[in-house]
Amino acid sequence: MTTLKSIKHAAILLAATLFLNLSAHASGFEKTPFDKSTFDQLQEKGEIILIDIYATWCPTCKKQQQIITDYFEAYPDSKVNVLVVDFDKQKQWVKYFKAPRQSSLYLYKGKEQVWFSVAETRKQKIFSALNSVSM
Repeated sequence: MTTLKSIKHAAILLAATLFLNLSAHASGFEKTPFDKSTFDQLQEKGEIILIDIYATWCPTCKKQQQIITDYFEAYPDSKVNVLVVDFDKQKQWVKYFKAPRQSSLYLYKGKEQVWFSVAETRKQKIFSALNSVSM
C-alpha cells in the first residue's frame, strides 16, 4: 500500500511540475541565467532588465518568483528580460550588484538602474516597478 501511495504522490508531483512549467512558458516568462555578456548586450540595446538574485532554498525568493510569474501572466507582452543570478553559485555577480542578500531585485532600463528592492513580496510594489518602465 505504501508503494502505491508513493507512486500516486510522485505522479501528482510530476503533473504539478509540468503544469507550472507549461504555465510559465505560456505566459512568455523566461528566466535566463545571468551572464555578463547577455547583460551588457541588453543594456546596450536599452532593454528593460530585471536582475533577480535568487537562492533555491529561500522562501522569499519563491514568493517573488510567483509574483514575477503572475506579472507575466497579467502582461504577456511585457518586454522585461529576467536574468537570474544564482546566489550560491555566482558570488562574483552577487558582489558586482552589491546585493545585501538573496531575494534582491534590480531593475534596469538600459544602463540606468531605476529600482532596487530587498525581500519585497508585495505584489503591488513589484508590479508597479515593472510597469513603471515597461508601459
